[in-house]
Amino acid sequence: MLFITYGTQFAREKPDTILIPMAMLSLFVLSAALMGLLFVFQPVLMYLDGKKKEAVSFFLTTLGTFAGITVVVFAAALLIH
Repeated sequence: MLFITYGTQFAREKPDTILIPMAMLSLFVLSAALMGLLFVFQPVLMYLDGKKKEAVSFFLTTLGTFAGITVVVFAAALLIH
C-alpha cells in the first residue's frame, strides 16, 4: 500500500513515464497472486482430500485473521493520521 501511494514520489525529478504505474500494477498483481495462493491453495487441497469441514474452517479462520489484521492496521492509520 505504501508503494502504491508514494511510489510516484521516487520519480519526481524525472519526467513522468509509464514505468511507475506499470511497476505499481505489477506489485499489486504479485500481491494478489500470493494472497490467493496463501488463502485458497491449502483449503482446496484439504477439500479435495475429503476434509471438507476442516477446509472451510481453515479458510474462514485465515480470512477472519487477515480481516482482523486489516482492521487493526486501518485503525492505526486513522489514529496516526
